[in-house]
Amino acid sequence: MIQRVQSIWLFLAALTLVLMIFLPIASKNITGTESEIYTKGLVQSLKGSVGAGLQLQSFLPLLITNIAVAFICFINIFFFRKRSFQKRIAIISIILIGAFAFWCSIYAKKLPGGVEGAHFEVGAYLPALSILFVVLAIFGINKDERLIRSAERLR
Repeated sequence: MIQRVQSIWLFLAALTLVLMIFLPIASKNITGTESEIYTKGLVQSLKGSVGAGLQLQSFLPLLITNIAVAFICFINIFFFRKRSFQKRIAIISIILIGAFAFWCSIYAKKLPGGVEGAHFEVGAYLPALSILFVVLAIFGINKDERLIRSAERLR
């Protein structure tokens, strides 16, 4: 049963959460310096410069939360034999991803000058995409439960 479709959806949810580590959440350009918020911290670089930039502030609790939520989504793949438990963990994952997205929005306010005039990057939309993947996994789990119930009636 590990090859079921919910395993793919949960893997994609975990993958999108891992991508949040490397993709910026928000960016702002102030007088030739580009400031970007990642889950790992606030990075500032000169406009037109090549390189990663200077990390001004580290957001270690946000990074740990990001890794933990991605890990929960990944580990949930291996609970395929306990479908009701897998569904409960998926619902908890949705709540955690929502809380994590809210926490990211709070950290986005740490951009120099606030969020006014900031551009939201790809990383800001990834939590919504991962929630969508987890919801699709729940639909797959429900489909499996219906299939198992119908097979038991035939016995």
